[in-house]
Amino acid sequence: MRQYAETGLVAIDLVNTWDEYLDDPERLPDVASLHRFCQELACRPAALREPERSPETGTLTEGARKATAVDRAPTEDVREAAPVDVRDRALGEDAREAAPVDVRDPAPLADAWEAAPVEAGDMALTEGDLVAVREVRGRLRDVLAVADPGGRAAALGRWASELPVRALVETEGGVPRLRPAPPDGADLALRLAVRAVTELLDVAAAGDWDRLRLCAARPCRDAFIDRSRPGRRQFCSTRCANRAHAAASRARHR
Repeated sequence: MRQYAETGLVAIDLVNTWDEYLDDPERLPDVASLHRFCQELACRPAALREPERSPETGTLTEGARKATAVDRAPTEDVREAAPVDVRDRALGEDAREAAPVDVRDPAPLADAWEAAPVEAGDMALTEGDLVAVREVRGRLRDVLAVADPGGRAAALGRWASELPVRALVETEGGVPRLRPAPPDGADLALRLAVRAVTELLDVAAAGDWDRLRLCAARPCRDAFIDRSRPGRRQFCSTRCANRAHAAASRARHR
């Protein structure tokens, strides 16, 4: 089974949960798959909701206890999850030019995300969460589909302006840094949206904005960051590179 955390960046890995090469392109078909996505990307899998309590005793109801147990397990186990391979999947001709992928160490990004205050008692994911996360994915795909870096920056700015974010000042090495953050009590979709915007800003700050692309091997539209030395990669993976080259070869020999 293809893992979700292929780069460690929600901004890219969420986009890539739609795979046109599959019979069913939807890689987030149900709540369980969304739960696994959250576990692999080290993001809190539920909104901050007050758990249901008994009006007589004030203690958690049986349903709330079960939901809490289900929700807490993946976040406790996330550090034990299978190691994330943050290398680009490109091999063959593209890989010969590719440098090892550096996503600016996704682990600190995950740690910073986990550091947001989260109360025990988060409820389990719902179908509503799944629908909302898919909508975030759609906005991300729209932003990344803009090929021109300037136009893509404008699209990101428009989306970010619609999000109810707050400013968070983080200190790194004694230097303050302003970061967007979701409001307290934000649901999963909003938290992922803010994290994705933050990651895309980091990509731009690292000088890789014009190397952020969608795969050219239609129908695939997976996102990737071109880490090759000449910066001319077109395909997200070996799979797509081989298919595109095979199609081109067949066209030449017709």
